[in-house]
Amino acid sequence: MDIATFVGTIATFILLVASILMCTSLSAFMDVPSVLIVLGGTVCATMINYPLPDVIRSIKIAQKAFFSKTLTVGEIIANFVNYASKARKEGILALESTIPEIQDDFLKKGLQLTIDGLEPQSITDIMETEIAWIEDRHRLGAEIFQTMGTFAPAFGMIGTLIGLVAMLQSMNDPSTIGPSMAVALITTFYGAVLANVLFLPISGKLKTRSKEETLIKEMILQGIISLSKGDNPRIIEQKLHSFLPPVLRVSTFD
Repeated sequence: MDIATFVGTIATFILLVASILMCTSLSAFMDVPSVLIVLGGTVCATMINYPLPDVIRSIKIAQKAFFSKTLTVGEIIANFVNYASKARKEGILALESTIPEIQDDFLKKGLQLTIDGLEPQSITDIMETEIAWIEDRHRLGAEIFQTMGTFAPAFGMIGTLIGLVAMLQSMNDPSTIGPSMAVALITTFYGAVLANVLFLPISGKLKTRSKEETLIKEMILQGIISLSKGDNPRIIEQKLHSFLPPVLRVSTFD
């Protein structure tokens, strides 16, 4: 679970609600037509812009903004030091017994390719292709939410224009001008909130998650290649430490 995402999202909504309650009632900011225009219009425009399977898939990708199950850097280094130690003592085939225990599919695939005896270059080609496609999927998910963050304020303005037209048509009745103007502005409010509290922040977090996951996968790839070449545990640790700033490099051999 990503605490920062949950806390940031919930805290923002709490602050908005508290600010509204200090000025007026919460019901004054509830308008079904405005929700239909902004939220419905944003979703529909996104489906026009992207294929439906990509839009549906982006919802699953968005979970990465709130939940993260990737291995930590420390776990990766410790695992490969253990794998290398076991391979030097018992042979590379001894690592096959560890395959069922591995939860990360990318690590499991790389280790299986090594056990199967593929050349390092072949393993690199296969796994780099997979990394490239993972990056592409994540990039598309972030792009879709960024697009939604662009559409939401635009549909808020469209709703405002609709409200203004309705207001101008009832200028002969001054009592309706205030409520009509309020509804017109609420759509802009909805659009701004959806864009700046949900869509754009999720897009930004997905980009960050993609960079983090790519780093992890690059580390795994480096570990797999070193393992297939028969490097000793200390060398593998040093190679994986090169992905980290010096302050975070903690050796298990000291």
